[in-house]
Amino acid sequence: MSVQFDRIALIGIGLIGSSLAYDIRRLGLAREIVVATRSADTLKRAEELGLGDRYTTSSQDAVKDADLVIVSVPVGASESVAKEISASLKPGAIVTDVGSTKASVIAQMLPHMPDNVHFIPGHPLAGTEKSGPDAGFPGLFEGRWCIFTPVAGTDEVALKRLRSFWEALGSKVDEMDAEHHDKVLAIVSHLPHIIAYNIVGTADDLETVTESEVIKYSASGFRDFTRLAASDPTMWRDVCLHNRDAILEMLARFSEDLAYLQRAIRWGEGDKIFELFTRTRAIRRSIVQAGQDVDAPDFGRHALDKK
Repeated sequence: MSVQFDRIALIGIGLIGSSLAYDIRRLGLAREIVVATRSADTLKRAEELGLGDRYTTSSQDAVKDADLVIVSVPVGASESVAKEISASLKPGAIVTDVGSTKASVIAQMLPHMPDNVHFIPGHPLAGTEKSGPDAGFPGLFEGRWCIFTPVAGTDEVALKRLRSFWEALGSKVDEMDAEHHDKVLAIVSHLPHIIAYNIVGTADDLETVTESEVIKYSASGFRDFTRLAASDPTMWRDVCLHNRDAILEMLARFSEDLAYLQRAIRWGEGDKIFELFTRTRAIRRSIVQAGQDVDAPDFGRHALDKK
């Protein structure tokens, strides 16, 4: 596969950034990878893992002469990164991100982007509950979706070039407007994580359930909630704050549906309960058929043990 960029700057080297580094190296997508993160300890670990060719704690230094800049930080830090790198961006460079909320990221970053660079917000729908440079692994994006939310006036050549990059990583690429993206992700990603955090917190608060019992019997449904609830607290705090309206809308709808199920259980309406469970079971099968998971009792998490 031919080199697509001379220099790629990775701003942030957590799960997504480190996985990108592995695949960029493995697939030969850049001549040079520059890794930037504010934490000296994290940067040292990234260097020990050999994730880049050059390392710096300065995002401003990292983006100099970079053809592609990928911002992989919690969405709440997007504006500070944009301010730091704006004056050092190479004319014609593509700047993208991997944030889970897009309207907020655009509002934070776009005002600071020079007119001579191409800002293309993006979001790869891939990840695990683990974080940090040790969490990354090659192939994370294979068969997953990456969503672009282009702003008005986006250069089509730059858009095509970024699309080719993600397709080279094995991703399927789609485009939608930022507000629609945020509503979709509120229901398929943000709400499930919020519910998981809440359920695990409730279990921890129950005085009648000891900690040892929660852990001992967690080979049931609770185990899968704990996986989601183990995700990076900083990242998910920022998601809640920066996709607030869409999340609150989905929480309201969820509360209504939960009240419906609560009434059905209270009044012994087995037909309503059965109809709901049958419908939701079919959704699980559709996800497996779409290649977004495997039909295994551990939800495919065993695949990570092979990395």
